[in-house]
Amino acid sequence: MVELLYFSVALIAIAFTILVIYLNKTLSSLQRTLNNVASTLTGLEKQLQGVTSETEELLHRTNELMEDLKQKSDSVNSVVQSFKEIGDTVGRINTSIRKVTDQVSADVENRKESVSQVVGWSSVLIDVWRRFKNK
Repeated sequence: MVELLYFSVALIAIAFTILVIYLNKTLSSLQRTLNNVASTLTGLEKQLQGVTSETEELLHRTNELMEDLKQKSDSVNSVVQSFKEIGDTVGRINTSIRKVTDQVSADVENRKESVSQVVGWSSVLIDVWRRFKNK
């Protein structure tokens, strides 16, 4: 029975040794994996820093473009305002010309009768003068 006890202890010792060997292999594999993860994270951190600096540069360029676009938009707005004012002025000129034309037309109509009377009296005076001259 003692032999069985020694055999059991020896078997437990062998099993524990095998367990330690496999545990050592597993931990070694885990260490390599963690080292790979650490190196990957280091590379990722460098790439992230590059992306961050590029993003900041892109943001600055975008802000500059927005400022330039705002200035150009303001310039275009002043040009559009000038064209609007020109359009308003042309409209007022057209209105003034229309009023003058209407007034001239009205004056011509009013004087048309006077002109026809003058022409009629002129004809009568010319006839009278010719008769007087012929006598």
